[in-house]
Parts: sequence; C-alpha cells; structure tokens
Amino acid sequence: MPSVMLRKDPEGKLTLYVPKRDLEDEIVSLEFDSDEKWGGELKLADGSSYYLEPIALPKLPMTVRVKRLVEAQ
Repeated sequence: MPSVMLRKDPEGKLTLYVPKRDLEDEIVSLEFDSDEKWGGELKLADGSSYYLEPIALPKLPMTVRVKRLVEAQ
C-alpha cells in the first residue's frame, strides 16, 4: 500500500503522485465524489487504478495510503 499525495494542479485537475516511482498523473474518475463520501476507486489517465477508503471530502493537498488495483486480464 503506497503512500501517495493527492493534490490539484494549477489548472484545477485532481492528480495523484507516487513519490517512490516519481509518477504523477491526472485522476480521470473518482468512484465517490460528495462532501460526505469521497474516494473509492481512483482511475488515472494512464489506465491504472488505485483504491482509497472513502472519507469525508478532504482539504488538498494530502498524503494518504492507497491500494493499487490490478486490472482483470
């Protein structure tokens, strides 16, 4: 379970940054996006997916632990 940083880029797009892999990519979909329940499956522009246990809408930037989801073959 990597620690990642969630933040908004200068254009206001939500991004995920994995420091150990020096990977930063735009989050193109978010399973839950309400004030009370935010997170779930995060899909990145490169096609990879991560899972963030749903939480109340956070103040960004923030560092959290996520689980990388393996795509079905």
